[in-house]
Amino acid sequence: MTFLVMEKHFLLQIIVSIALASILALIFRLYKALVVAPRLLRHALKQQGVGGPPPSFLLGNIIDIKNSRASPAAAAAVAAAAGSPASHNCEAILFSAFNEWRQLYGDMFMFSLGNTPVLVVNKYDVIKEVITCTSLDLVKPSFPGLDLEALLGNGIVTANGNSWAYQRKILAPELFIDKVKGMTNLIEQSTLMLIESWKGLIEAEGGKADIKIDDYLKKFSGEVISRACFGSSYAEGEQLFQKLAALQQITAKKGFSLGIPGMRHVPTKHNRSSWRLQRDIRELILALLKQKNEENMDKNMLGMILKGAAESNSKPSPDAITKFTIDNCKSIYFAGFETTAIVASWCLMLLASNPEWQHRVREEVVGICRRKPLDFDSLRHMKQLTMVINESLRLYPPVGVLAREAVKEMEFSGTRIPKGVTIWILIITLHTDPDIWGPDSYQFKPERFANGTAGACKLPHLFMPFGFGPRICLGLNLAMLELKILVAHILSNFSFSLSPNYVHAPAMNLVMEPGNGVRLVIQNLDAAS
Repeated sequence: MTFLVMEKHFLLQIIVSIALASILALIFRLYKALVVAPRLLRHALKQQGVGGPPPSFLLGNIIDIKNSRASPAAAAAVAAAAGSPASHNCEAILFSAFNEWRQLYGDMFMFSLGNTPVLVVNKYDVIKEVITCTSLDLVKPSFPGLDLEALLGNGIVTANGNSWAYQRKILAPELFIDKVKGMTNLIEQSTLMLIESWKGLIEAEGGKADIKIDDYLKKFSGEVISRACFGSSYAEGEQLFQKLAALQQITAKKGFSLGIPGMRHVPTKHNRSSWRLQRDIRELILALLKQKNEENMDKNMLGMILKGAAESNSKPSPDAITKFTIDNCKSIYFAGFETTAIVASWCLMLLASNPEWQHRVREEVVGICRRKPLDFDSLRHMKQLTMVINESLRLYPPVGVLAREAVKEMEFSGTRIPKGVTIWILIITLHTDPDIWGPDSYQFKPERFANGTAGACKLPHLFMPFGFGPRICLGLNLAMLELKILVAHILSNFSFSLSPNYVHAPAMNLVMEPGNGVRLVIQNLDAAS
């Protein structure tokens, strides 16, 4: 009996020892991943003269960034821009911490999102090499990928390596200019639906209406993306759009806290809502796939996605095909729906704030449309309209940061980027840099684009509202066509000014959007004249 007791005691000791060893090994691995590895990366950058604010344990510089948005400098920038903004310094409102760090540490500095070291690059030669790099070893970062995974899955926007190359091969031809030209009538029909809805509001209000335009523009862009890419309508996908918008808001509210290790797995209120919305979105997309007639699949992008998934060299399983399709549907719906509508909101806000430019572009549109119907060819001749859209994209780019990660050690213009470092290029900063655009860089001056992008600034490659290089946005041609048709029709039907109720408040919710929406006082053009 004593022997059995001793044997049990010995076995218990072994189990406890193994458990302790496992715990210690786990602690060591966590310490190495969360402390040692980031410290080594920061040290490698420091050796090259790159400085930055000291990070806190686990949080990095997240608290510094949040505090900067409530700083007196940021508050002063918001107050200066209130009402009808004469200056458009979004960096001071949204990225005041980065502006301060750049002044302290130079054009290249590092900070930490949780335990993720981030190298912010504002050196023009380094930026050029990064944005034109074709190596598959420079990828969309793992941290932002986790941030957007709920919204976009592993679709074309977030995929890397051979997976990205394959998806691009499938989707890019569907968005080449020749295919997009064929969507002109479809976009015009969607625009006329918006025009009629506004005319109804104006008539109901006695000839002039104060309209919050954002939801109308989102419905317009949703109609275009649904019909052009999926052969459906906004009404059919309305519930899907609503849930994607809700998921975007939740993801944006998490903000920089996603940099805290493990936070995305913790069942917080936001995470539980996010998980529920992801399940709902998946079911809605599956329902969309089931209701489509397979005979017509080859006539839209949805059919090409399904065909491309099935023909992949990896011989995917049915579940893999479903995931591939859902991820790319999410990418196309979100990217095509949200960003175009937001750019249109900013563009109309700027035209409302600058009546002389509103008049100039309207004269151009009406003059051209008198001679021929609005079609792809006539849109190409609307030079002033293009100038206004480009200036809107310069001041209010939909995406404020271009991010990349080196998955092996790389070098750009003599700067060594260690494996695992994330690179941030602040598009908002570059688009209003006085050294590039001149002393009037914070002002709305479309005339700077009179000779195209090449004549607008010293370094044209730094104008990148849709990104640049091999990973430039595939939807660029479609977005520009939508914007031109939409703005041209609005100008030829309405006169508009900023509402007294408009509050200028740029906000970064994954994309840079009007925090309080855009309100315009709109009247029919005939009544205005």
